[in-house]
Amino acid sequence: MDELAEHAQDPADGEESAAAGRSPWRGEGGQIVLAATPIGDAGDAPARLLRALAEADVVAAEDTRRLLALARRLGVWVEGELVSFHEHNEQERAPVLVAHAREGRRVLVVSDAGMPSVSDPGYRLVGVAVAGGVPVSVLPGPSAVLTALAVSGLATDRFCFEGFAPRRPGDRERTFAGLADEQRTMVFFDSPHRVGDTLAAMAHAFGEDRRAAVCRELTKTYEEIRRGPLSELAEWARDGVRGEVTLVVAGAEPRAARTEDHVAEVVARAEAGERLKDAAAAVAAATGLSKRELYQAALAARG
Repeated sequence: MDELAEHAQDPADGEESAAAGRSPWRGEGGQIVLAATPIGDAGDAPARLLRALAEADVVAAEDTRRLLALARRLGVWVEGELVSFHEHNEQERAPVLVAHAREGRRVLVVSDAGMPSVSDPGYRLVGVAVAGGVPVSVLPGPSAVLTALAVSGLATDRFCFEGFAPRRPGDRERTFAGLADEQRTMVFFDSPHRVGDTLAAMAHAFGEDRRAAVCRELTKTYEEIRRGPLSELAEWARDGVRGEVTLVVAGAEPRAARTEDHVAEVVARAEAGERLKDAAAAVAAATGLSKRELYQAALAARG
């Protein structure tokens, strides 16, 4: 932290960061730049995004029409070649874009909203570029994941992003069952028409009292944040909601270790060749459980 603070106070570094028109491109060679776009309010567009849109030789956009509409709102003219780059053609387009960069062209990659490669096309392209030795950089900016997390009122020190909640009931049940003991705050995207079913499934898997937040239309005119227990939020969203939705769910409380949950581990270690007492002592040291109770329970289990 001290090194970060010292770096942040470097006057020369501050002057460079303040240069709103600073080029997003590094050097003169070809390269790929992933750029975040506004998740709602066009006014959130970073200054360097405007210059990147104007200077790129190739702009790979998830939806070219939406990208041109954004450029018009930003007052930017896109002169480079505009190509579609979405989840259905990413695998075949990635080598083409890397080839453009290898030939010296500046390739800008944008999604419909937020950061490319975060639940959007991009990560396969980065993998191909890295394997081919092509420089990759990023223009940071708006992110629905971090925006929702920050405003949720839930813990932010440890979190995980789980992408879009599963559509099918069976898939939802299995996914949420596997996450029931996750102790980090969880962030999901979801369809406004399915969010009621998703919250109900979460309440069943995580517990009705688990805290959560439904973040709707972030940064837009009708932004709304609903916080409360999963059961209450599920009832509120039962008939669906409007707009784009990000869900933030509190992590599980740590469960106290129980002797019966670790007896099988002691027995397995003993069957692998350890003395039963040594196996019980090792598991006790790792879990904080009583060595004597583990030993006795393992003896009973083997008998």
